[in-house]
Amino acid sequence: MKMKFLGLLTLCLLFALGSAGCAKKEVQSQPEPQPAYQEQVDQDQAAQEEQQQAEQQLQEAELARQREFEASLIELGTMVHFDFDKSELKPSARDILQRKADILKQYPDVTMVIEGYCDDRGTQEYNLALGERRARASYEFLVLLGVAPERLSIVSYGEENPIDPAQNETAWALNRRDQFRISY
Repeated sequence: MKMKFLGLLTLCLLFALGSAGCAKKEVQSQPEPQPAYQEQVDQDQAAQEEQQQAEQQLQEAELARQREFEASLIELGTMVHFDFDKSELKPSARDILQRKADILKQYPDVTMVIEGYCDDRGTQEYNLALGERRARASYEFLVLLGVAPERLSIVSYGEENPIDPAQNETAWALNRRDQFRISY
């Protein structure tokens, strides 16, 4: 009987050990997302992508505007030249000033100082007066084209600050000018 009991006990132990070794492992998995939840996730991702595209397009448009503005500043800086002892605008000067007026109308925050210059022939007083007449000619033409007068101012430098200090017709022609200083 003792043998039977020990045999039965051994058999129970073996069975218990065998059962424990073969136990199923529980696998954890995430439940499949609900269709409505997945649809919301997809919509959120699509909205985020659209927003990123819109922001990129805005940045590209701003860069294009900046490049256009910089090109306009170059055009605004174009000088106007005059004949000897004259303050009348040449046709080429009128074309330049027309382009300046168009740009100034496009950018209402830009203001301009028109600087009148002369060559070094004549007295200093005469050249200051001539430089002012030249600057005023450009000023009045721009106002005539629709640029607000409060956005423009003039100053004469006479024969000061020559582009070319040489004493020949080429240098003098370069020095008889209006220059345009821009601020914004």
